Amino acid sequence: MWGGIDTHKDSLAVGVIDEVGRPLAVREVANTTAGFVSLERLFAEHHVIRVGIEGSGNYGRAVAAHLVIAATTEVVEVPPALTFRERGGAPGTGKTDPSDAAAIARITAREPRLPPVRLTIGAAADLRALLDYRQQLIDERIRIANRVHVELGGLRPGDQSQLPSLIGRRRVATARRMLRADTCTRAELTRRRLDRLTKLDLEIAALKARIGQLVTASGTRLTSLFGVGPLVAARIMAEVVDVRRYRSPDAFAAANGTAPIPASSGRTVRHRLNRGGNRQLNKSLQIIAVTQLRGDTEGRRYYDRKRAAGKTRREAQRCLKRRLSDVVFHLLREDLNALEAPRPGQTGAPAAA
Repeated sequence: MWGGIDTHKDSLAVGVIDEVGRPLAVREVANTTAGFVSLERLFAEHHVIRVGIEGSGNYGRAVAAHLVIAATTEVVEVPPALTFRERGGAPGTGKTDPSDAAAIARITAREPRLPPVRLTIGAAADLRALLDYRQQLIDERIRIANRVHVELGGLRPGDQSQLPSLIGRRRVATARRMLRADTCTRAELTRRRLDRLTKLDLEIAALKARIGQLVTASGTRLTSLFGVGPLVAARIMAEVVDVRRYRSPDAFAAANGTAPIPASSGRTVRHRLNRGGNRQLNKSLQIIAVTQLRGDTEGRRYYDRKRAAGKTRREAQRCLKRRLSDVVFHLLREDLNALEAPRPGQTGAPAAA
């Protein structure tokens, strides 16, 4: 039997189907620990072998972690797009949470290649939280800096051209000097904004250092790749979580949007750009590619070979990102193998001489 869970903030719609897709049980439980326990009982009662969850990274995060840790059934992630198409295959039935849960269960039974849920726990959860918080601070800093530029244009007409940006302590200090003799209310509020920029800079720098410490402590090999610093490595680790979710380098490339999508018809054989996939991973690969193109690297030489073969600049860069996706995948596999390898003194490992 197979199960499907449609997740919401306060509730979980659950459906269990048989071998031919007929609903055996459809119910709604609270999105709480007590509700998770009742789900375990339901799945055990119907001998469910696989459960699909839509929204396992959002409202379904807690129930996904509970079921995976319980290890009573396989738990996979169902993309909302598949649920939408499944629902569209039965016109006239409308949309309800129970019907969505049954649709998710049918997808779970039919699609063998659905990825395991991404459990953002442990080090990956810490990295994700730190990265997201750091990005929030950066966004706040940008908003405040933009407002300061607007105010300087009104308070010091013409002088603001001396300050093209407010990045760095020196430029913030320059803005302070420009307003030193001004006692109006707008100048006072602008100085407060400059104080906030200084505090944000300190906190952002502290977060970067902490993220770097976590990346170093993980022992990852990602940072050995040219163009991968602690922040890029942290983002990759936070998004991938467990590289075993991807059965091959090709599956990883499809998941991060670097694998082109077949778009052939008749005698025309072509591929188109994949604008889907995990855009955070795709952005990280873009940063690595751009960095490698700036130096004397193997990535730059690969790019030049593609250009010599007739590829456009953008096409060659996309080819490089696809190649880098494979490199990152293999580095993550090496990290996993090193983590799973028995240490000296443990069972299965030769003792140190």
